[in-house]
Amino acid sequence: MALISPNSFNCVVALGSRDDRAGAIKWVGTGTLIGRFFKKFSATQSQYHVFLTTNKHVLKGHKAIVVRFNPIEAQPAKDYDIPLYDPSGNALWKEHPDSDIAAIGINADVLQAEGIKYNYFHSDAQLMTLSDMAALGVSEGDFIYVLGFPLGIVDTDHQYVIARSGIVARLRDTLEKRGGEFLIDAAVFPGNSGGPVIYKPEIISIDGTPSVAKSGLIGMVAGYLSYRDVALSRQTGKSRVVFEENSGLAMVIPVDFIMETIEACFATTNIKEEPAAR
Repeated sequence: MALISPNSFNCVVALGSRDDRAGAIKWVGTGTLIGRFFKKFSATQSQYHVFLTTNKHVLKGHKAIVVRFNPIEAQPAKDYDIPLYDPSGNALWKEHPDSDIAAIGINADVLQAEGIKYNYFHSDAQLMTLSDMAALGVSEGDFIYVLGFPLGIVDTDHQYVIARSGIVARLRDTLEKRGGEFLIDAAVFPGNSGGPVIYKPEIISIDGTPSVAKSGLIGMVAGYLSYRDVALSRQTGKSRVVFEENSGLAMVIPVDFIMETIEACFATTNIKEEPAAR
C-alpha cells in the first residue's frame, strides 16, 4: 500500500552547477516540476505547461543550472544545462518578490522526444493551497513527506530521490496570514532546498475532527532553522568557538506562492500554444 504516489518521485529532479574549467557537476539543490493547467480537451486528457521550480537562493550566482533526468529505458541519466540568462543578461527565470521561490519554463516536448522519464504535479488536482488546508482541517501534528537530494547525494549515473518523513510543526499562524512560511519537524539538510513537501493521507482521526484522505503538494522546502551554541574559555570567560547546529525544524513555503511565481513566469514567457497533454 503506497501512501505517496510513485509518480511523485518523477516530479523531482536534482539541480547542480557545472565547474567552468573541469566541467564537473556539484549538486546544489532540488527542483520540483509543476504543470500549470492550460485547458481540458477531453474527459481524460488535459493540457499543461511544465515549470521547474526551486528556491531563489539555489539559482543565485549561477549563469546556468544542470538538471538531471532519468531515461525511460535502462540507460544512464541525462544532464541538461539550462541557461538562466539570455545573451543580453536578462534573467530567463522569474522570482517571487516576497518569497524564496523561482520558476522557469521547461520544454516538455524535448523530454518526450528524447525518452525522458518525468512527471509533474498537476496544478488543478494535486496541490493543496492554504485555503484548501484550512478547509480540510490540516493541522499541527499531521504527517508529511519531504522529497529531495540532501547533502548532494546523487547517484553517478541515475538520480534516485530521497524521501523522509516528518510532521507539520506550526501552521496556524500561516493559515491566519500572520506569516509567509510554515514549519515542519523533519530532517532537512543542504540540497533539500527547492524540494516538495507532500501531505500524507490519513483515514483515521480523533473524534470531532475530519480525516484528510487526500495526498497533495503543500509546499516547498526553503531551509532549516539553526541554533548556535558557544564554547567559552574557562580562563577569560569569552566565547572562543561558535557551533551552528540543525534544529530539526524546517521552513516550508506554501504552494500559493509557488503558483504566483509560475503565473508571473507564464505571463512573460513565449510559451507554445500546444503544450504536451497528460
